Amino acid sequence: MTDNKLSIDRPAIESLLTRRFFFAPSFGIYGGVAGLYDYGPTGTALQQNLINMWRQHFVIEEDMLEVDCSIMTPAEVLKTSGHVDKFADWMCKDTKSGDIFRADHLVEAVLEARLEGDVLARKLAGASIANADAAAAPADASGAKKDKKNKKKGGPVVATKLDDSVVAEYQNILAQIDNYDGEGLGELITRFDIRNPATGNEVTKPVEFNLMFDSSIGPTGQLKGYLRPETAQGQFLNFSRLLEFNNQKMPFASAMVGRSFRNEISPRQGLLRVREFTMAEIEHYVDPQNKDHPRFEEVADIKLSLLPGSVQLTGSTDTVQMTIRDAVAQGVIDNKTLGYFMGRIHLYLMSIGIKHELLRFRQHLNNEMAHYACDCWDAEIKNSYGWIECVGCADRSAYDLTVHSNRTNQKLCVRENLTEPHIYEKLVCEPNSKVFGPKLKRAAKPVLEHLEGMSPADLSAVKDALASDGKTTVTLAGSAADGTYEITTEMITIENKTITEYTREYTPNVIEPSFGIGRILYSLLEHSYSVRPDDEQRAVLSFNPAVAPFKCLILPLSNHASFKKPLLDVARRLRTNGVPARVDDAASVSIGRRYARNDELGTPFAITVDFDTAKDGTVTLRERDSTNQIRASIDEIVDMVKNLVAGSATWEDALSKYPAVSAAASD
Repeated sequence: MTDNKLSIDRPAIESLLTRRFFFAPSFGIYGGVAGLYDYGPTGTALQQNLINMWRQHFVIEEDMLEVDCSIMTPAEVLKTSGHVDKFADWMCKDTKSGDIFRADHLVEAVLEARLEGDVLARKLAGASIANADAAAAPADASGAKKDKKNKKKGGPVVATKLDDSVVAEYQNILAQIDNYDGEGLGELITRFDIRNPATGNEVTKPVEFNLMFDSSIGPTGQLKGYLRPETAQGQFLNFSRLLEFNNQKMPFASAMVGRSFRNEISPRQGLLRVREFTMAEIEHYVDPQNKDHPRFEEVADIKLSLLPGSVQLTGSTDTVQMTIRDAVAQGVIDNKTLGYFMGRIHLYLMSIGIKHELLRFRQHLNNEMAHYACDCWDAEIKNSYGWIECVGCADRSAYDLTVHSNRTNQKLCVRENLTEPHIYEKLVCEPNSKVFGPKLKRAAKPVLEHLEGMSPADLSAVKDALASDGKTTVTLAGSAADGTYEITTEMITIENKTITEYTREYTPNVIEPSFGIGRILYSLLEHSYSVRPDDEQRAVLSFNPAVAPFKCLILPLSNHASFKKPLLDVARRLRTNGVPARVDDAASVSIGRRYARNDELGTPFAITVDFDTAKDGTVTLRERDSTNQIRASIDEIVDMVKNLVAGSATWEDALSKYPAVSAAASD
């Protein structure tokens, strides 16, 4: 299973990210808190650039309505949405040490470690004895050989050959690990003797753990609340206002960027599994009878790497390459609007620098599907931790608007005028107000609402019972009028009537793309990381200019007094033109070292002020990845950097206009 992970020197990149303060554990001098991170200047700028590009790509280009809703959420809202009862993961504990694990992650990690041990054992068995002795790690007390460089959360990789049937079984389980519920995970733990990799101790059966942080609102805590686990609910509750703001026009979308909170069972993997994180979510409201999208043709011919649920259930993780047009036509993707947003997600991730071959869309299996979703695809990005869900694209149907409407008796629906009246027959119940009210008293209104809300088949059954017996009963549950009530023919009449409608009322379905910004950011860091071919100690983050935290480095060749004025002039002009520029005038550090440490920050361009600047007003411009340099006047170089950052010019354009000059020997 090692090919499921991106091969990269993770300790080296983690050292770089810490040293350059992209991010670090929060409250570090107090020992830190698992799952909480602070972003430094570079990480903050990088995250903001990702958000700015997201806003441009979605909010502006799609004409979405952006909102900013409250983080603190009353418990009643999340009870209605289903999060209080269903927003949970499966947790198990080490029976002796008390270490806590998320059950599916524990099973996955242990089985992956065993599969990697099998791969190692087969390699050793196929090599000569001399090569095997040279390649193998020292044996442990039991004679098994370990790869000391590969310490994993599933335990050290031990060279142990497995039967082919066992390998196939493990691979089949891993392909659909997200489809197991608590009972299924418990059976896997027992069947395959899954233990705490660190201690070897047995673990308990999985139990559900709700992921929401609870709190209280008010000085006496009289109102129970939660920190929101997603940004969606605030958007749904404002649907009517948004529809009115949009002049009652459908379809439309709302969008929001903000913090969400999940009390992860065992935060690991840096920014990939944290307790506080930034989400960017879109709620696209669409007519359930027409899930086409007017801009579908713009993305229809994009070819995606798809991993449908039907493939996963066979035990395979092989992706299928399909255009969005074909995937929708064949029913692999449910509808055009869902397909449209998958295409737009793909384009966004490509634009920020995610590698095409390291991106796939995986369809959710039935048991992992969120309680509100009827179909969902994850954009998964491959990094050194494996395939990581970074964007979810779900069809939430009409679930959220319906449950909130039912709970509050507030209509969250669309009313549209019909071009032609809709005429049809409908079974209608009409109460005899002189008898119905006095008989049922306070229960009259809820009983009538119950009857009016019945399906045609159920209401027909009530009619038949009244016709045969002259009476029947209805039972209410979930309201103040809970109980069973007798209904007679004197109280109500049920008959077919011709209905003529001049307006149509419906509850929209919702297509929701949901972006985990921190996960995307970390994956981008790994995809951008490399080392210089001639010097493995010199790391480079090859961000494209639009994403880079700092766009241009400005540095003097030395601290000569004549350099100060042009240095400040260049910095001021770049910043005035909206180009974030960083001055590095450390006199004690060579220019090559200064280039190198800003390559680690991903800064794409560097302007150097030297002795020729004072003579002829020219400076050099260096490009990070190639280390090539050009020379021109300050005016020309500032304009060129502005165009390079804006994407209206490329480095090839710069080289064609200004021939390359010799780079400093120290570069």
